[in-house]
Amino acid sequence: MLDSAFTSVYGTSESLVSAVSSGSFLLCCAASIVLGAICAAVYMFRHDYSKNFVVTLALLPLIVQMVITLVNGNLGAGIAVMGVFNLVRFRSIPGSAKDIGSVFLAMAVGLATGMGYLLLAAVFTAVVAAMNIFYALSPFGRPRGAAKVLKVTIPEDLEYDGVFDDALGRYAEEWELTEVSTANMGSLFQLQYALRLRDDGQAKALIDELRCLNGNLKITLGCAPAARDTL
Repeated sequence: MLDSAFTSVYGTSESLVSAVSSGSFLLCCAASIVLGAICAAVYMFRHDYSKNFVVTLALLPLIVQMVITLVNGNLGAGIAVMGVFNLVRFRSIPGSAKDIGSVFLAMAVGLATGMGYLLLAAVFTAVVAAMNIFYALSPFGRPRGAAKVLKVTIPEDLEYDGVFDDALGRYAEEWELTEVSTANMGSLFQLQYALRLRDDGQAKALIDELRCLNGNLKITLGCAPAARDTL
């Protein structure tokens, strides 16, 4: 009964889908579902996520498998599908680097299962999952220290060029003056630095030393906004 579903109502078709048995198709579907769930689980490991994206990622190998099964052996249908995928790409919102990588992983798994290479798809998913977890747990690619934003208020008559360099050099690995702005109707200046502390426990010592240089005016030290990891 299910085998009739692989026969086109148009009678003839250039696709090789008619040569696929119902048992083989269901086996490929099962493999796509299992491997899609693994791809989604790897994506969720130590990463912020939404349920909608995770469910879509889990179903993507199954969807791609169906597309590849239908266009297998049909050059014209394959070119048409490429055009549709390009339209979908322009309709999607930008994602993080891990989002895009996970989508490519799910599509690669769907391509493999759609071509019938179930063992290859399983081995590929296992290798990518293992390396993903390894890199997430290892210090590879991790910043050397937490980025900080330092805001120092100074009186308008203080020449700020280099006045804080000695103090910053004792407590920070690197620093850069990123912004200068006026405050209190121009009677004060606010300097903003981007820096990385050698030791987070020395934050108070740095602030105490800066207070002696800026006339005990307001000083703020906080974490820098997290950068979006886009490609």
